Parts: sequence; C-alpha cells; structure tokens
Amino acid sequence: MCELVVVQMFCVKGSFRLLIYYHKPCCITDDRAALFSTRQASLDKLKIAVIGQSQFGAEVYKLLNKQHQVVGVFTIPDAQGRPDPLAQAAEADGVRVFKYPRWRLKGKAIPEVLEEYKSLGADLNVLPFCSQFIPMEVIQHPTHESIIYHPSILPRHRGASAINWTLMQGDSKAGFSIFWADDGLDTGPLLLQRSCPVLPNDTVDSIYNNFLYPEGIKAMVEAVQLVAEGTAPKVTQTEVGATYDPMVKKATAKINWEGATAWDVHNWIRGHDKRSVNRIRVLFFFLFQDVSLYGSTMWRHPIPRGTEVKVAGMSRSGLVHRDGFLLFGCDGKAVNVSQLQFADGKMIQAFKYGQEEEEVALELTAEETAMEENIKAVWAAILGTDAITADSDFFKMGASSMQVTRLVEEVRQKCGGVQLESDDVYMATTFAEFFKRVVLISRGVSTSKPFEYTPVEMVANEMNLKFPNQLFINNEFVDASNNATFDTINPSNEEVICKVAKGTKDDVDYAVQCAKYAFEQGEWGRMNARDRGNLMYKLADLMEEHKEELATLETIDSGAVYTLALKTHIGMSIDTFRYFAGWCDKVQGKTIPINHARPNKNLTYTKREPIGVCGIITPWNYPLMMLAWKMSACLAAGNTVVLKPAMVTPLTSLKFGELVVKAGFPEGVINIVTGSGSVVGQAIADHPDVKKLGFTGSTAVGKTIMESCAMSNLKKVSLELGGKSPLIIFSDCDFDRAIKYGLNSVFFNKGENCIAAGRLFVEESIHDKFVARVIEEVQKMKIGDPMDRSTDHGPQNHKAHLDSLLDYIKTGVNEGAKLVCGGKRADMPGYFLEPTIFTDVEDEMFLGQEESFGPIMVISKFKENDVEGVLYSANNVKYGLASGVFTQDINKALRVADGLDAGTCFVNTYNKTDVASSFGGFKQSGFGKDLGEEALNEYLKTKAVTVEY
Repeated sequence: MCELVVVQMFCVKGSFRLLIYYHKPCCITDDRAALFSTRQASLDKLKIAVIGQSQFGAEVYKLLNKQHQVVGVFTIPDAQGRPDPLAQAAEADGVRVFKYPRWRLKGKAIPEVLEEYKSLGADLNVLPFCSQFIPMEVIQHPTHESIIYHPSILPRHRGASAINWTLMQGDSKAGFSIFWADDGLDTGPLLLQRSCPVLPNDTVDSIYNNFLYPEGIKAMVEAVQLVAEGTAPKVTQTEVGATYDPMVKKATAKINWEGATAWDVHNWIRGHDKRSVNRIRVLFFFLFQDVSLYGSTMWRHPIPRGTEVKVAGMSRSGLVHRDGFLLFGCDGKAVNVSQLQFADGKMIQAFKYGQEEEEVALELTAEETAMEENIKAVWAAILGTDAITADSDFFKMGASSMQVTRLVEEVRQKCGGVQLESDDVYMATTFAEFFKRVVLISRGVSTSKPFEYTPVEMVANEMNLKFPNQLFINNEFVDASNNATFDTINPSNEEVICKVAKGTKDDVDYAVQCAKYAFEQGEWGRMNARDRGNLMYKLADLMEEHKEELATLETIDSGAVYTLALKTHIGMSIDTFRYFAGWCDKVQGKTIPINHARPNKNLTYTKREPIGVCGIITPWNYPLMMLAWKMSACLAAGNTVVLKPAMVTPLTSLKFGELVVKAGFPEGVINIVTGSGSVVGQAIADHPDVKKLGFTGSTAVGKTIMESCAMSNLKKVSLELGGKSPLIIFSDCDFDRAIKYGLNSVFFNKGENCIAAGRLFVEESIHDKFVARVIEEVQKMKIGDPMDRSTDHGPQNHKAHLDSLLDYIKTGVNEGAKLVCGGKRADMPGYFLEPTIFTDVEDEMFLGQEESFGPIMVISKFKENDVEGVLYSANNVKYGLASGVFTQDINKALRVADGLDAGTCFVNTYNKTDVASSFGGFKQSGFGKDLGEEALNEYLKTKAVTVEY
C-alpha cells in the first residue's frame, strides 16, 4: 500500500497558499510498477473531442494536443467577427473546429450535428468550460464518455455562478472539481478535486486568476492522463451539504441589509464580478439613485472623518472618506468600497462621490499621439476588430478579466513602461477614457486621491507662505470634531496670524486609535528598522529643504529672532532627526550568562521593543526643536505618536505634518492635535491606549500629568520641567569669556530657554566690574522686529507670559532686590520686554528660588574662595536642570561640577547642547532624558527571554 502526497507552495500578492494533492492508496503489483516506469513511452494516445470555449479552454486544448490527439474542437460561433480563443488555437494547429450555435432543438439533439460529432470517433469528451447544453447522446457516446471542469468543491455550489457563490456565502475554501458528466446539474461522479484557502480580500478575479485558472488547466490534463491510464476514480457525489445556486444577474444583485453583518456585505460585494455587480440605493442631492459597488475590503482602521450619505435599507448612513466609501453592517463593523458605478455606466473612485469632476483637456505631444495608435492596435488585437472608436467599450465588446491582464501588460511593453493596475481598466472602460488615463499616468499624474488641504496663505520674510491650520490625524488635515478654532497671535505686532483647529477629547481618541492601528496592524509595525531610518532621513531632508519657511513660521508664531530660528530652532531639529535616524537599526539587546538547569543548558537574551502609542506634549519656547527632541527618539524606537504642541505656537508643528506625508510616512504614525492643555493634553494623559507620555513644561503641570498617567493606566512618563540653573563665576575666570557666556546664559532666545541661568553667582572681587560690564553690553542690544537680521532681542512669546514677567520684576523690587537695568515693557507694539538685570539677590528671595523664564538676569555676590558656601546656595532650590562654572582652575572646576546637583553642568561655556549628549534634570526639574542614546531608553521596553535546550 502507498499514499502519494504532493505539496506545492506558491505566493499570491504577498500571502502564501499551500496546495496538497492526495492520491488514494492503491495496490501496485510488480507488473503495474513496471508499467509506471514505461508509461510515457508506450501509452496509446486518446482521441479527444474538446467541447467548450474561452482562454481556459484554449490552454487545456494546447496541452492535451501535445500528449494526445484532439480530433475536433466544438465551440461557440464567432462574436462580432471575432473567433473564440479556443477556436483560434485549434485553427492555428489545423484541427477541425465546429461552431454550433446550439446542439439541441426543442430538447432533442439535432441529427446532423450529432452525426458530424460521431464521425470523429472520439474516445473521450473534455469539457474545460462550456456554456452550451450538450445532449446526452454526445456525453455518453465516447468509450470513456465525458469529463467536465466545474469551479467549486462539489457538491457545494452547483450551477453557473459557482465562484460567485463561494465568496458570497463566505466559504473558507475555494476550489474546483473535475467530474464525469451525467444528466443532472453538476451531479456526476467525482474524478479529481483541488482546493485553496479564501483570503479575506480575495475576489472572483483573484481566485480565478491565481488558482482556478492555472491549477485548473493542469488538473484537466492530469485528469485525462488518469483516464488514459485506466486509474481515474468515479466517486459518487454525496447530497449532504449540496447546494444549487442560481445564476448571478445584475437585476438580482441588490444588497439585502436586513441582518447583514459587515462580513456578509463584503462577501456579497466581492462575490460579484465586474459586470454582474451588486447595487445599493443612495441619496444623492435628495434623490435616491442606484449605485453599483466594486473593490470591497473589510475596514480594520478607526472610523475616519468624512461625509455621511444615506443608504436605503442600511440603518446607519454610509461615509464617503478619502480612501473610499464605508458601508456598515448590523454588527457596527464597516466595509470599504473603492469604486462606484452609476446607472449610466460612468465609474468613479468612491472618494469622489458627491464631487463635481473637473474635465482635464489634454494637449498631446507627438510621442503621445504615437502612443494612442499603439494602444488602439492593442485593443484591436485583443478584441479582434479594427473598429475601435473613442466610445468603444472594452467590456461591452466582449473582453473578460483575462484580457484586462493582457491589456495592462501590452500597454506597459508598447508604451514606454507605463505602469497600470487592473483597476485602471475598470475605471476607464471606453477607449477615450482609457487613453486619457494612460497619458496622465505616463506624465506622473496620480489617479488616486492626492494629499491636499486648504492652506493659510500669507506673505512674510519676503516669501509666500502656505501652511495648514487643521488637526493632522492619520496623514490627513481635518477640522476639530466640533469645528472649534482659536486664534494664534504674532507676538511682534499682536495681530492674529490665523485661526487654528481647537482639538477635543474625541479628536485625541481618534488620533490615538489611528496611532494604535499603525503600530499594531499597519505598515509601520512591520517595517524594517533600517527602512524606518530612511524615512526619518528623508523627513530631515525635507525639513532642510523647507528650513527658511519653517524658520519664518517659527519667528512669526513664537517671536524667535529669525537668524536664531534658522540656526537653532530649525537647524538643531534637522540634526536631531538625522542623529536618531542613524539609531534605528542599532537598537540591540544582550545575551546574558545564567546558571544552567543541568543537565540541560539555558540561553537568556534581551530584546528592546517599542512601547506602542506615545503621547508628546511640547512647550512654546522652541516649538519645532522640542518636537524633534522627543519625537525623533520615539520614532527611532519604532513607536507611533500623538503630539500636542503648545496652544500659542502650533504652526511649525502643523507644517511639519505636511512634510511627514511628503516623506512617505504611513498613515497614523504621526498625529498632531492642537488645542488647550486642559482638554487635549489632559485627554492624552488620561487615555488608556497611550503607553508613554513625554512632557516639557512647568513643574506644576508636570505633577498633574504624572498623577493622570498613574491613575489612567500607569503609563511610562518622562518630564523635563522648570529650572533655576545656577551659573558660578570665579574671579580667576577668563573675564571676557565669562561676560559673553553670562549674557548668553540669560538672554539667549529672549530668556525663554529651559536651561537659562536663573541666578548668576559672581565672586566678590569681580562683582562690581561684572555688573557694570553686563549693563553696558545689554544697553547695546537691539530690540525690535525679529525678522530684521540685525535684531538681538525679539518679543516675548505671548501676552500672558509678558504679564507674568512684569509681575516677577515687581516682586523682585518689592522684596528688596536692586533693579539696575530695564524692568519695563518696551515702548513699541508687540510683547517686548527690556532686558532686565537685578543685583543683591538673596537666597530666600522669590528671585533666588524661582525662574522667570524671560530676559531677567539675577546676580548674587559670594565671598572670595567660598566654594562650599556658593555650592550650598546654588543647590538650595527645588530644581536641578542645568548649571555652570567659570574658572581657570581645573581642580576648582571639577570640584564644583561634582558638587552641583543638576542634570547638566557647563564648564567655561554655556548653552552648549548637542544631539549626541543626553539632556534632562534632577529633583523637581523632572526625570528622563532627551537626546543621545539615553533618550531611546525612554521609548523602549526590555523583554528577557530564557530558552532551555
């Protein structure tokens, strides 16, 4: 006894299918074994009559005629002067071809047809695909009678629309049967069957083209071989589970919504081919009209924003959105349809439903005129007629789905490699429409929905600016769910720049859903780490390409001096993305030696994995740079993100969203929700699907965020909060250098700097000289228009902040600190504050404990050589973000650097940050790191795996 099992694996559109062929056990004698070894040489050829039509029939005929003798081919009459492919193939070989319009008349075989058939002396009738009724006198006449191909796993789906019903009824397997013909409807004994799994988005075309067609041709030849060998089985069909399904027709293809789940709707739509389509009635301009549906897929994404459309019979309105038309089942799940066709035959992409389509007039080049003639010749060859006009319809002239593939390939070969998809043919069925589509594609014009938004347009810095002002969710700019907006103000002139969408809790939830899908099921989660890095490099390149525009937006929105915005705000943002792009494929685990479980051995290794959806909340002082510091590490680790930029400075973040799409980031990876901290920020902190939150801002808000993160889902948190950074200047310093960096430590970015020196400690012997010199230098600073390249000092970021700085100054004066310079609002439009200097500030004063976050220098005198005393005062605050020391005594420098309780310490310099060096604070300045390798740890989790072997 033996059993032969043949396994074949092949790939269909990225999915693997496994075919298993079984040959039933049989007894093989020595003589029979000898016959197997010599069969191909000694077997007598069968005389075969092929009865059928189509390209499928032609391919079966070609293979059979090589191994046997095809004595005649019986097919349908020519259509519009064009012979069937089976007839063409046989005529080319000189085989007799008979084209009967019918075999029977009034239920009886036509005598002359029957006699002509019998005269051929066929041993076997092979019916690969036949639409005619063949009399039983013909079926039973040959010695081996007749075998038929049927595209279902019989006894299921008997009838003419078997493939359609396989999908419409949600079968998990598709397949075909080759059976012995009898006088019933697909009821004869089975000879051979093959099956394949039905994938979630399979269609009639995909199952036929990828399996039923190629495997069916081979199986028909195999079946004939079994007949010739005398080993072909005849297995009686069971009636258990048998179905007789009616022919699918357009008139009966309407969807019945009652009790239909989304899966039912999807199966119904995909179970109809490109001509026998399903229909729904939709309300269009207040009139119901029939619309046919194509290109169905199950919708696994969050429900997008779009335009609701009433669908007759469906309990919930459909939704036209940028990727198609959503239909909802009774289970609340959705099906997405990519194409629609109206009663007049016009087909459109579903996302265009309800839109007026612009006519594009084409002026053809000489090359395109020649292309038109080439395409017309391809159509003529496929359709078998030279009568190709502008109105000629590819399908109405008899083309099938197999001809679609041929058309796509021949156009590619003969028209300079133009890459078409099958849908391009279905979307443009007349010659004029098809040629126009080919021209547009050859010109690089996308036929899919373009990325577009309605930009804010303005002139600034001698350039025409165009930028978005909506929420950026799932690679699309959308309004807030309640259509609310807020004004963003130019601090230089106090004028409204534009209105910006004001996000809601619902908007945050939608953004998180999109980010979660992108991480768990989308392309981003499957992407190679190096490919992720390439996307980040491309984004950095786009940021550099648009750096002047980004710097201009940063200046008008935040008040940053343009030259500083260009170099630091934008320049360091670009550097940060490039730095972390290089880290993408270098995130590695470790192998760890552990004690073995003897006599076995153990291997333990760690994997560093992305966390998931991360929330990022950025401040207003460096809008784009703070985005880059956090988001670049987050993305390099493989996470997705929902960002809330500061409400007063949203514009560069939104422009960044535009560049994200241009760089090719998948949908949902980066989402930006503008709005208030109390609503949008709080919603991010509270959301259970956000697994990590990175925040830069005040200590008070950081405490609230930390509490929310703990109460929601104990999400991981990193906080970069307030500071009161001490800068200690010893008398043995390089004085000019100390002056330069002392000024820079306070007034850089008009004092709106996380690590600004909140208090300068100057040694007693140089104190008065130092104060006199900084006053002199401050009075030289030019205050004014931040777009002016000669401006040193721009406006404060927003009105509330300016008011808080004036209150800070007032408090300092009231406490007895000495105001020696500035201290008032500048006499000009805009939120300008004169650079201010206080001296005689004591430890217990408000100015000695709290930061101003503005252009206010706070100076305290300390006794000569009192290193321990000045360290005590410097550390006697609740913050520990940054610090600095100026001295030429290396021993003193190292002692002070060791003694300062802060996350960063500068020696003989200040504000010297770099993308490769970690940045973060101690104490109530927060925890966690931005920049450098350590920043990756904030967005990774470590898994230990132990294997025993």
